Amino acid sequence: MTTTDVRVRTKTAAGRLPGAWGLGLRRGALEIRQFFRQRDQVMFTFAFPVVFLFLFASIFSDDVAGAGITASQLYVPAMMAAGIMSTSFQSLGISIAIERDEKVLRRLRGTPMPPAAYFLGKIWLVLATGALETAILLLVGTTLYDVDLPSDPGKWADFAWVFVLGLTACALLGIAISSVPKSGKSATSVVVLPFLVLQFISGVYIAIDTIPDWMLNIGALFPLKWMCQGLRGVFLPESAQVLEQAGGWEFGRIALVLGAWCVGGLLLCLLTFRWKNRRDG
Repeated sequence: MTTTDVRVRTKTAAGRLPGAWGLGLRRGALEIRQFFRQRDQVMFTFAFPVVFLFLFASIFSDDVAGAGITASQLYVPAMMAAGIMSTSFQSLGISIAIERDEKVLRRLRGTPMPPAAYFLGKIWLVLATGALETAILLLVGTTLYDVDLPSDPGKWADFAWVFVLGLTACALLGIAISSVPKSGKSATSVVVLPFLVLQFISGVYIAIDTIPDWMLNIGALFPLKWMCQGLRGVFLPESAQVLEQAGGWEFGRIALVLGAWCVGGLLLCLLTFRWKNRRDG
């Protein structure tokens, strides 16, 4: 190998830009730092499900008939699922719409950064915030509401894939719905309404056995209902299966639906995502 060859290879290696994965990690670190610098946002993000858990657990404190659990225990996994969707679907749907309206996306699109790095950064953000919020709810549930942590490793494996598939599906849906608002100012209204409705018909605020079947069937079309059911299957005793619409946890169906939403959400993102507002052409 000649000296010239060495110089050419050294120059090429030094001038090579990081790949999408490496840039995605850096972008994710930046997103997380920016998130935690906004202390009011951090406080309300993590306090929201805990406060609602306290309210509903205090209002509905009786034992759930035929299930061998209290109402407060029933709300813990449901609030975990709602927290996962809040930090992914709601957070991304609103923040990306605002960034598009403020032309942040347009400026990023004009840089050498691969588009995939931007989305990887968002995924790292929702993974970090979703995991932290879930940990907080688990801590509250075990210390205040006597929710037992699973001793079976298989249950923790179920928890892991429900968390990952649910977070991924909701994050992709959040990216997709971010293209619906016409401006950043309307993003909150557009994103929060469907999320709020889904919480009522998916077993977050109201027990499954008290919701009309036609509402449950609508809720079953979306990921939140299946995340709630999967997390109940992880953290509640087998006696609580009688409360489910099908009388069982249905882990196989949960995996199928959440996996389908991951694929469908990705297709929606590819078909609908825009880097600039409609009025910008």
